Amino acid sequence: MSELILHHYASSPFSEKVRLVLGYKGLAWKSVVVPRILPKPDVLALTGGYRKTPFLQIGADVYCDTALMCEVLDHLQPAPTLYPEASKGVARVLAQWADSTLFWAAMVYNLGPKGAAHLFADAPPEAAKAFAADRGAMSAGMTRSRPADATASYKSYLRRLAHMLDQNDFLLGSAPCVADFAAYHPLWFTRKVVPVMADILQATPAVLEWMDRMAALGHGSMEKFSAEEAIALCAASTPLPIAPDAAFQDEHGIALGSHVSISAETFGQEPTEGVLMAATRTRYTLRREDPRAGVVHVHFPRIGYVLKAAQV
Repeated sequence: MSELILHHYASSPFSEKVRLVLGYKGLAWKSVVVPRILPKPDVLALTGGYRKTPFLQIGADVYCDTALMCEVLDHLQPAPTLYPEASKGVARVLAQWADSTLFWAAMVYNLGPKGAAHLFADAPPEAAKAFAADRGAMSAGMTRSRPADATASYKSYLRRLAHMLDQNDFLLGSAPCVADFAAYHPLWFTRKVVPVMADILQATPAVLEWMDRMAALGHGSMEKFSAEEAIALCAASTPLPIAPDAAFQDEHGIALGSHVSISAETFGQEPTEGVLMAATRTRYTLRREDPRAGVVHVHFPRIGYVLKAAQV
């Protein structure tokens, strides 16, 4: 297996999701810490435009979106699986809900005035303003709940998770699946990153006990790595060949080999442009070239992303 490089930062909730998956699977990985806000020149050298955190690098292949990263890690290390055969459809649907609906309710609650003040307590005032401006630009056009509505929703979602844990140690059985990792990370942010907001969890002790079981999975074996080293490794590597059985699934009338752009449907819509190398049932692959990183294949899941012919 090629070296796994996770580009992340400590307080990123989606990064915690992937760190725990790495721990669950007992994998060794290299850690590249990225900035929380723009500018991110080292990130863009590898992704070409995508700037959300985290992303996963394996040689000259870059994987965007944690839903896809989970698929990749499960393929590389099949046991223990993230997708139990008896419930893999339910697990994926529940994970998608957790990564979107649950996540946004939790984060609106988490980053209310009290939570935001705690998060930036040791930072200069301009840091909080810069973070707010950065995330405001990333969420342009999104409909966000008001804090009171988000709080009510978050409480309801916590109760529903607690109901799922009445008879099980994890959401869908005796072992964690992809849904557990997706549901855990916004709650982790509440408990660990903005603990002044963690009282909301006290009403659901079953959820707290589940969170302890999830945290005990750990983060695997981590080694520090620099962005410069990661970019140099990419430049010295060759992207993995496109699998011969990667059947082309054309939903857009855009041929393979076309110059295209891919962007998120909602949050963080900065596009990545490149040559369309694959469009399978589940993912897109773009080929792009960078002066520092060389030839890179950047991979996106289909769900949640928009493919367009690029304006040449």
